[in-house]
Amino acid sequence: MADIDARAARRRFDRAAATYRSASRIESEVGLRMLERLDYVRLTPARILDAGSGPAPQAAALCRRYPRARMVALDFSLPMLARARAAAGWLARLRGARPLAICGSLERLPLASGSVQLVWSNMALHWAADARAALAEFQRVLTPDGLLMFSTLGPDTLKELRAAAGPARVHRFADMHDLGDALVAAGFSAPVMDMEQLTLAYAGAGALLADLRASGQTLARADRPRGLAGRGLRAALERSGSVATYEVVYGHAWKGTPRKTADGRSIVQVSRLPR
Repeated sequence: MADIDARAARRRFDRAAATYRSASRIESEVGLRMLERLDYVRLTPARILDAGSGPAPQAAALCRRYPRARMVALDFSLPMLARARAAAGWLARLRGARPLAICGSLERLPLASGSVQLVWSNMALHWAADARAALAEFQRVLTPDGLLMFSTLGPDTLKELRAAAGPARVHRFADMHDLGDALVAAGFSAPVMDMEQLTLAYAGAGALLADLRASGQTLARADRPRGLAGRGLRAALERSGSVATYEVVYGHAWKGTPRKTADGRSIVQVSRLPR
């Protein structure tokens, strides 16, 4: 994965806060598919972290599924969080179901260790400046036997746009197997990874680029070209056609019971002392 310019990424999402919901078609569809996967998970969380929430489009569904859980929406964009709180509405406010909004980065979560039972992250991990640090933070804030469920983008995403514009003008994305290794390295147990490809058809490259801008998902690589695009690039984009491929990577993993303390001492679980 290329290094992300966090400031540039935040500016793009700040500007797109008002248009994100209508333009983020892939993120909405993937969020629905992630919700379906929860049907096969036995979990009763007291607190849920929506990590990289944006305007938190799945918050209402998660609150309906887990009505006793407290929802925490975390994002690095304040305008996005404002949209998340506004979207919850007055009825959710009366019920105490409106998400608690926290502005922060995935790599340094402003939450206590072992404070949540479910970390939910829909299509946000590829925007982290350091994905491995973000996974380590997810593991830290989960309670033992807590669940991480996430989606992100894989290497074939926007391959048509990459072929037309050149590799330097499109983000690079981590391979599914590398993400699985990173989960193990972060201390998660029994990670499960899978992938699917989704394809969107547009009227032309201009419509695709308009969607990317409206959802805040334009180039924010630290090594991105700083010059203006010429006519040749625009013509190449128009020749790239009206199809955009997205490789969607899904993952979930559990935080196991710790075997050592922070200073390296072994932990022995004693369920019943002998009489």
